[in-house]
Amino acid sequence: MHRRRRAQALALAATVLVAATGAATPTPRPTPTPSPTPSPTATQSDGTLQILTYRGYAEYGGISPKVNWVGSFEKETGCRIAKLDTVQTAEDMEAQVDRRPYDLVSAGPALADRLIAEKKVQPIEPAKVSGLEDVDERFRDMVTVSGKVYGVPYLWGYHEFIYDPAKVKGDLKEAFSSDRVALKNSPLTIADAALAAGETDEPFELTKDQFDGAMKLLEGAQGRTYWTNPIDLIKGFATGSLDYAQATPYYRLLLQKAGKPVKTLQTRETTGWVDSWMLGANVPDTTCAYRWLNWMTAPNAQRDAAAWVGLAPANDKACKGRAKQICEVYEVGEPKRIDRVAFAVRPPGDCRPQDGECPDYVAWSGMWQKIAK
Repeated sequence: MHRRRRAQALALAATVLVAATGAATPTPRPTPTPSPTPSPTATQSDGTLQILTYRGYAEYGGISPKVNWVGSFEKETGCRIAKLDTVQTAEDMEAQVDRRPYDLVSAGPALADRLIAEKKVQPIEPAKVSGLEDVDERFRDMVTVSGKVYGVPYLWGYHEFIYDPAKVKGDLKEAFSSDRVALKNSPLTIADAALAAGETDEPFELTKDQFDGAMKLLEGAQGRTYWTNPIDLIKGFATGSLDYAQATPYYRLLLQKAGKPVKTLQTRETTGWVDSWMLGANVPDTTCAYRWLNWMTAPNAQRDAAAWVGLAPANDKACKGRAKQICEVYEVGEPKRIDRVAFAVRPPGDCRPQDGECPDYVAWSGMWQKIAK
């Protein structure tokens, strides 16, 4: 029986990989770095770039000939990607960016705020990025500090809680208290717990009491799963080991396309994030860097990336062809949908002194390590 269920899970996983849009999961095998590799000092005054990004965000075509942002970029611009390092999680990204400098980094909100504060990235000149005005204004505001733009929004997403209606009725607090739930393995999941506990409308700006309330909800179950690779969600519902999961609309869509009738819990608010391309602080010649930023802002590149990794493009003009279904599942262009998303910042956010003590990201990470160990 165990072998049979495992075979069913693997069969469903294989089906999901090609379901819906034909896109792959956002965790393909690591992209190889081309040789020769330059010295550890980031520089592209010789027409080369050194880039750090998530797997699937910029590919050479080794996974699929249809996915070759780098090769096409090099051919059309004359610039060369001398080093392309890829990671899977935000925590991996934070660790890697401390090991060496890069010309360009696709940073999530927690890392972006830190890089700006530590002056490890430089402001971007919006006039040099054609098409930036096509990017949703709300996303542009998220990477603007004191009137200076520090990033070019690329891909975004939000979380929802899916459940198996054949097993449970669907209740958010039950999802957090259940042992048969999979939560994203990230300190920022504490924000989702704060929303579920009804503690706040600003889940990334928690006071000590609000933070403690969220932690109490998280500490209520010891047997839950903490996922890093989304394929674990697919296997969990395929084997029947999961009743609930924190996921993105893309994975809900794939499960439904594969024949698993999962549904979405209706919540007043959910959490989301935006990943943006940022320019290293000590890049001496930014010519090729701006060519990359222009390339990644254009509808074609964002369309391919959205379809490949299952996240929504920041440029609404990318919502055609391969990315059309992705945009539909994220309800891109629907103001009421995006208004219900609390987009992540690095805690404590804009927590005010009169709110009392507000735990910072170090505290969030420390408590998360204790829970998800």
